[in-house]
Amino acid sequence: MIGSSKHLTASKDGTPIAFWKSGAGPPLVLVHGMIADHSTTWRLVLPTLGRWFTVYAMDRRGRGGSGDGSVYELRKEAEDVAAVVEAAGEPVCLLGHSFGGLCALEAARRSKGVERLIDYEGVFLRGTVLFPRTQISAIEELLEDGRTEEALVSFLREGAGMSDSEIDVLRSNSRAWQVRLGNVWTIPRELEVQRKYEFEVTRFRSLQAPTLLLVGGESPRRVRHDAEAVAGALPNARVSSMAGQEHIAMYTAPDAFIEEIVRFTGRGES
Repeated sequence: MIGSSKHLTASKDGTPIAFWKSGAGPPLVLVHGMIADHSTTWRLVLPTLGRWFTVYAMDRRGRGGSGDGSVYELRKEAEDVAAVVEAAGEPVCLLGHSFGGLCALEAARRSKGVERLIDYEGVFLRGTVLFPRTQISAIEELLEDGRTEEALVSFLREGAGMSDSEIDVLRSNSRAWQVRLGNVWTIPRELEVQRKYEFEVTRFRSLQAPTLLLVGGESPRRVRHDAEAVAGALPNARVSSMAGQEHIAMYTAPDAFIEEIVRFTGRGES
């Protein structure tokens, strides 16, 4: 993106975490989901977001410009996000997509710098994860056999619950698709974390930041169910459904996606 600059910050365990800063306005930290990096998930919305916000688009550990550690845990991912929040130097709006939404949710309860939280299909209850251990093993076998693209498509269909039309949208940009293929090796470890994750209400009672849980109006029913359950458990949260959308509205309806963010942050009233 024109006008963006790369920066590095250190996570709690010393892992270097990269983020790209652009735009002008109050800080907005972006956390991408599985198999992505900052340049793929947000590529269609970054220019417009930069008109409203100073955007901090991070690369999660193990991909892009960020480093990795010898031990992988959700706690470390949350600490990475918190490090970028702290690097902003002032209270931020934190936005996470899919697994990045889970990382953002966990970071928000660890950091005092999160003023608002937006989570796009990144919350779920125990027992609603689609990928059991046997299917994770199947993806690992595909990767061992070098069938990388087959493993990626399998995850997108079964793990992310994406339709063939959504997958075609992702495939339409060859560079972004290649980035995803390069990140497929991270799928098993993140699915394993997700499989074992349990949302515990008591851990989030201190999360007072206004929270918006975004869901696609055409996403599987369980997505809305989980979002409503989590919203009911958080002190200050609500659910918003994007009509006609599924898991990747930042690609399929970028204007509507940006409108949700601008409305929730109050920027449209300025």
